[in-house]
Amino acid sequence: MTSRLQAGFGRTLIKNPVIAAAAEHLIEAEGIRAAIEAGAGAVVVKSTNETMAGKDQLGRAEYVALDAGWNPVPWNASAPPEVTLASRSGMSPLGFEEWLAQNVAMDRFARDRDCLLVASLVMADLSASLELAREIEKAGLRALEFNIGTPYASQAAKGVVTTELQPSRVGELVAAMRGAVSLPLWVKLTGQSERVPELAEAAFEAGADAVVMAGRLLGMVPDLDSMTPMLGTSLGIGGYWNLPLTCHWLALTRARLGPEAALIGINGARDGRDVARMMLAGASAVGIASPVMLRGAGVLRDAVSSLDAYLAAKGLTAKTLVGRAADTRRTFAQMPPLNENWRRYVTAEQQG
Repeated sequence: MTSRLQAGFGRTLIKNPVIAAAAEHLIEAEGIRAAIEAGAGAVVVKSTNETMAGKDQLGRAEYVALDAGWNPVPWNASAPPEVTLASRSGMSPLGFEEWLAQNVAMDRFARDRDCLLVASLVMADLSASLELAREIEKAGLRALEFNIGTPYASQAAKGVVTTELQPSRVGELVAAMRGAVSLPLWVKLTGQSERVPELAEAAFEAGADAVVMAGRLLGMVPDLDSMTPMLGTSLGIGGYWNLPLTCHWLALTRARLGPEAALIGINGARDGRDVARMMLAGASAVGIASPVMLRGAGVLRDAVSSLDAYLAAKGLTAKTLVGRAADTRRTFAQMPPLNENWRRYVTAEQQG
């Protein structure tokens, strides 16, 4: 792997900024191993927590891939690039002790391949999360993602998952977790807020090493044949179309917090060029989940390769690419006039 791909943020140094983000394909050891072997810089395993309801929720999980006309398409590599993925999901089905033992073994496998394995907890009850985090650190795992931004909290059984929307609450939770463990702490936040930069700032001030932004959105697609919601309910929604939203939050957060903040972009990246786009918006590294779940671990290998090719063509490294992050602090009112530029976007038929 070329040195130009090396990414460093906070206390973390990884061989490249392509992260296999947590999802169902990272429940079993085989899937985790495939992501590691594909060359990801880090792999975040499927999340767990203490609730049986969260495990039961995975048993009720269902998934659909939709084309640009909102029609279901096969859930495999034949799906078009412009695909939207919708699902209702849950926690890893493994009991915590089994989950932990599997990830300790996978961490040994990851270390041998210069990959960072990251444990992931979705908060249900704070005290329980702190105890599980202590067990994760005691077992020797090297980093923890603390997910307090799931899209499902309003739809799941009460007390199973969390969607935190208030900076003060984020600060309180992260401070408690920081007090419980000393290992690198990644805090995953929701994108269902107009205050994402403030949520990130609160997380960093409370001791987060990195912030993952921003999780999938909650949405619903009516089916025209059955005249009911697809899969029967509101769903976690993601797709390529979310990349501009993620980049917007990355850029605003980078402008607010400065060059040292460790930001991990997620939701919308399909390949290495999308990884580069998020890094130009301010991401230190980028997670890819749904495309891997849909098309396989080769997505990660190709993303690393195409990002490397892009950096080589531009004469940049991953670190200097982040240094080129766009500054979005200028408002529309500060942009120079372009001589009735809008007229170019009115068709001849509309004009007359």
